[in-house]
Amino acid sequence: MTESLHIVCPHCDSVNRVPSDKLAAGGKCGSCRQALFAGQPLELNSSRFHQHVSRSQIPLLVDFWASWCGPCKMMAPIFAQAALELEPFARLVKINTEMEQNLAAEMNIRSIPTLVLFKNGAEAARIAGAMDKANLIAWVRQHL
Repeated sequence: MTESLHIVCPHCDSVNRVPSDKLAAGGKCGSCRQALFAGQPLELNSSRFHQHVSRSQIPLLVDFWASWCGPCKMMAPIFAQAALELEPFARLVKINTEMEQNLAAEMNIRSIPTLVLFKNGAEAARIAGAMDKANLIAWVRQHL
């Protein structure tokens, strides 16, 4: 019997059950009928972030960033490229620390960019500073 994973829709935030052996095929949301994976980072606010962390059973890689941060701007396209390689086995999301200051404080973000990998609702790994694509993907895979 194939195990199912809960995947939160990036569009409507509904929780979907996807057979683990069908994860690579992506799938569509049962509520809004849109693709569960788009191959690009997802911008989240605080409430959506908590829904994805607590309800999704795939790892969540979060980029905490700000629009005024030079290294954040440099890393944005690298993070977007990494989404193409890491989805659907991890969801990549971005949190703007200027817009979500309470969430940044809750997550104890002290410098940006900071990447935090969540697995099963808990923080599994954290690293601060910009990275190139190869090191970013290697770091994520090391902690998956």
